[in-house]
This record gives sequence, structure tokens and C-alpha cells, in this order.
Amino acid sequence: MKAFKNSLFKYLGIFSTVIGVVFLITLLVDVFHSGMSRISWDFVTGSLSRHAHMSGILPAIVGTFLIMLLTAVIAIPIGVGAGVYLEEYGKNNRFAAFLEINIANLAGVPSIIYGILGLQLFSRWMNLGASFLAGALTLSLLILPIIIVATRSALKTVPLSIKEASYALGATKWQTIWNHILPASLGGILTGIILALSRAIGETAPLIVIGAKVFVSVPNSVYDPYTVLPLQIFNWVSRPQEAFATNASAAIVILLLITFIMNFSAIYFRNKSQGRYK
Repeated sequence: MKAFKNSLFKYLGIFSTVIGVVFLITLLVDVFHSGMSRISWDFVTGSLSRHAHMSGILPAIVGTFLIMLLTAVIAIPIGVGAGVYLEEYGKNNRFAAFLEINIANLAGVPSIIYGILGLQLFSRWMNLGASFLAGALTLSLLILPIIIVATRSALKTVPLSIKEASYALGATKWQTIWNHILPASLGGILTGIILALSRAIGETAPLIVIGAKVFVSVPNSVYDPYTVLPLQIFNWVSRPQEAFATNASAAIVILLLITFIMNFSAIYFRNKSQGRYK
């Protein structure tokens, strides 16, 4: 009976995986078939317009890269620093266990909750409104738990012998962390950072909540309104005209290309770091 249950769950898992892959391939084929005909240099470098055939996505692409850059500048130092502190300096007590559980839980909180928090904290209390900076700060909160968890996991993979050898040669704790532990875990940390940014790059709900715009130009400062690719795609698919749906498919192709590049980079850094200190 036990063998029958194991076989049943095994085949159900295989069947679910196959169905999921089929649906994913069907969706990708449909998107690429609809969008590739619209992709051109004029579309990539053009400005947004209320007319589908005249609309481009340059402000959305620039806004996406700029908000990812600012999000990384804010979240990476805080997230990596928090991960290093909790793993290397934090005490193993009840408070540390409580903090670790809550950080792990925050990584699974729906993104719209972060949007509501960002609306109240950054847009209203800090009077940033629907600015570029408010969006970056909100996305930073979104990916901070992911970076902290990834940093701690990467630090745990460093062999204890490296720490002991460093201490035996007279190095301080900070010298050991900076010169040995962080370089040894850099591949895993970078993988976590890239995957966190890959999640943030596709988020729409928190940016809608804090008031991100659609028809705007390229931002000139962190206090200007902005738009991003997911938000522009959401706007286009909500319109009844077929031409806007084609534009959305083309933008999805470009967003998928950016996401694939980021994920392949994460795989490269992970594979490069594996086995280095074995």
C-alpha cells in the first residue's frame, strides 16, 4: 500500500509538471508570436503615446533600469550587512530565533502589502508622493528579506576550517569576515541578490499602490514621476484595442529577455562558486 501511494504521488507530480510546462510553452509561443512583429528600433527608442502604432517604451525601459539601480544601491548594503551581522555577530537566543522566523516570513508576504506600507511610510509620511525614490524604497523593503536570507545561507556554506585558519594566524573577526568569509560566499550572495532583483523587476502591484504613472517621460531626478515595463504592460492589456495588446506582447518579450539575462547571471555565479573551497 505504501509503495502504491509513493508511485501515485510520483506520477501525479510528473503529470502536474508536464501540464505546467505545456501551458508555459503555449503562453510563451503566443506572446512571442504576437509581440515579435511589433519589436523594432522605433518601438524600443520611442516615447509613450495614446496611439498604439506611435507608442514606444523608452521611458518604461529607462525607468525599469533606473529603479532597479536605485533599489540595489539601497537594499544590497543593508541586506548583506544585516545577514552578516545576524550570522556572524548575532547571539543564539530566543530573540534571534524570533527574528529569523519573521525575516523568513517577510520574504513570503504579498507584494501589495509592501505597496500599502510604502504608500503610508514613504509617499505620505516622508512626503515623497509618487516619486521615483518612493518606488525604489518600496521595492527595497520588498527584496530585503530575500537578500538577508540568501546572505545567511551563503555564509553558512563557508567551511569552518577557513575561519579557524584565519583566527590561528592572528586575524580579528572583522578581518576574517572581510578577507575570507565574504569572498568565499560571494557567489551565493550575488545569486540571492540577482534573484531578488529579478522578483522586483516584475512587480506591478506595489508601484500601482504608491501612484506610479503611465504616460510620463524619462525621469530626470529621483523626485520625478516614472513608469516601468510591468506597469506599462498592465496598462496596455487593460485596453480593448488589439494594437495595444500587441504592444503589450512586445513589451513582455523585452521584459522576459531582461529577466532571463538576470537569472542566467545568477546561475553563472552560483556554478562558479560551487566547489571552490571544497
